[in-house]
Amino acid sequence: MFSLDRTLIPTISVLQLIMLLSLSLMNPTYAYSSVDFYSPLLGGGSMLDNAGDGLGEPLNVIISGLSSPEVLTLDGIVNFAKSIGFSEECLGLHLGAPQSANLGDGNDWVNQTDYGNSELGTCLETLIGGNHFRVFEQNGPNANSGALFLAVSEEEDLEESHDIIPDGYNIGRDKLAALAIGTTHFDGVTYVTTARNLTGLLAAGSVGVNHGISTDGITTLLTVTIVEADDC
Repeated sequence: MFSLDRTLIPTISVLQLIMLLSLSLMNPTYAYSSVDFYSPLLGGGSMLDNAGDGLGEPLNVIISGLSSPEVLTLDGIVNFAKSIGFSEECLGLHLGAPQSANLGDGNDWVNQTDYGNSELGTCLETLIGGNHFRVFEQNGPNANSGALFLAVSEEEDLEESHDIIPDGYNIGRDKLAALAIGTTHFDGVTYVTTARNLTGLLAAGSVGVNHGISTDGITTLLTVTIVEADDC
């Protein structure tokens, strides 16, 4: 039978304990057990999507796998996107180049689904620019969190070929989060959304980033909960 000799246990001061906790917070892994998400980096993936020419756009917003399951479906994310002022691309028309992402879940590189500005759809967004995001689902056999990874940006209008505005990745992320936080409603569904800013996933700077636009290295994690849904 195993016995524990208490004389062999080293004493740890309160200061040492605080230092250990601080170090653990400074080096997060974000390797959640199918809860919020799995870090793509742990599975050989990337926090930049593939925009071509070896460059990518940052996956700067994550919708947590702890969100209501109904949100993490195709119809669900469309409805939530509309509740914060977005919609699917108008008539399926997309004038920007499609991109793909590897979320380290065993699915390798998977193509995007697009969403743009609402009411008139992205026919309006396509002509005048604005906030835009591409969405990728982490659902592969190696890391099936169900989380949605978003590449969010603020874009120029059609005349500028949908180029990202200066600081457009940070601006796009912050605008989307600001629209989402709190209570929103669309088509009989009411959502409550909370946000946390994470570091350690995206590298700050412009290395490998499409258009050479620098980012601050922050990823915003949104948890979206349905609090009321009308019967269909």
